[in-house]
Amino acid sequence: MNKTIATFQIQYHQFLNPQGEVVQDLPQFANEAAQLIALYRGMVLARSFDAKCIALQRTGKLGTYASFLGQEAIGIGAASAMRTEDVLLPSYRESAMLLQRGVTMEELFSYWGGDERGSDFQTPRKDFPICITIGTQVVHAVGVAYAMKLRNEKRVAVAVCGDGGTSKGDFYEGINAAGVWHLPMIMLINNNQWAISAPRSLQSAAQTLAQKAIAAGFDGLQVDGNDVIAVRHVMEQALAKARDGGGPTLIEALSYRLSDHTTADDASRYRDAKELSERWSMEPIARLRHYLAATKVWGKTDEEELLKTCAEEVNRSVETYTAIPPPGNEEIFKYLYATLPAVLATQRDEVVTGDRHG
Repeated sequence: MNKTIATFQIQYHQFLNPQGEVVQDLPQFANEAAQLIALYRGMVLARSFDAKCIALQRTGKLGTYASFLGQEAIGIGAASAMRTEDVLLPSYRESAMLLQRGVTMEELFSYWGGDERGSDFQTPRKDFPICITIGTQVVHAVGVAYAMKLRNEKRVAVAVCGDGGTSKGDFYEGINAAGVWHLPMIMLINNNQWAISAPRSLQSAAQTLAQKAIAAGFDGLQVDGNDVIAVRHVMEQALAKARDGGGPTLIEALSYRLSDHTTADDASRYRDAKELSERWSMEPIARLRHYLAATKVWGKTDEEELLKTCAEEVNRSVETYTAIPPPGNEEIFKYLYATLPAVLATQRDEVVTGDRHG
């Protein structure tokens, strides 16, 4: 006997098309101009920060930096839906999300400048530091979400990774555990089509990355990651579901990496220039700006003032960052042990005094 025992669907969500035109009824928050303008400002400010980071790296004031150019809607949309008490577990391309969560530019400049004090976020104290290792934040999120469930807390752990991260064993182990234990967790995938130089087509034969949630036993969906309204909407729904005991959700946000992988990369060596040009027509900031202009709530003067304000804010933060005294060499010993062993204490004292003979 042959019979179908299960069927599955992956839903795709979009409210604004690349031209900024409404393609379905907007969610309630998007009917308030002030909320949309706040999202727009967040994306513009994030892009200004991103551009400054690249400029600082090129002039030797930052280390290698991972740009999020073209992916601002994912960071701002997702973070704007989260509550303060939720916990973000980011990869290295979530600077926009961190800014929206309240991390300061100075802290992020410090981190990318090689100063780990930048990871000591003063506002989202429970958020995890930037994770460079691919995929490991997914299993970390499982632990965080499990603790939330044990404590009956109305909080959600949000792990973020790129499309390449979904090929790692950590990713599969993490989503499997999240499904089995029915955890309050969101797995947000920034599918920007590239894992360094490997295109999405070489990473997985799956039609969507969202469908990987099916094997783990929970919901997966796809969203237009260049539509900040859609990203915020699906995040709000997934967060509410997790808080109410509905378990995890996997969200695949479709975007495109308009930049190099990092400042140590040259994407022109492996990416077609025509493809890049075409993708610029879909980027998220212009899309929302077109909609705001069409609804008569945004104009040229508003745009000029915003760009000026963002530039000033970024430049002030750069001045603050560059004035921060560098950490002392003894800092390397500070977080190794609760009580530093005698042999390391001796080494620390030698570093502090410059005396290597005791």
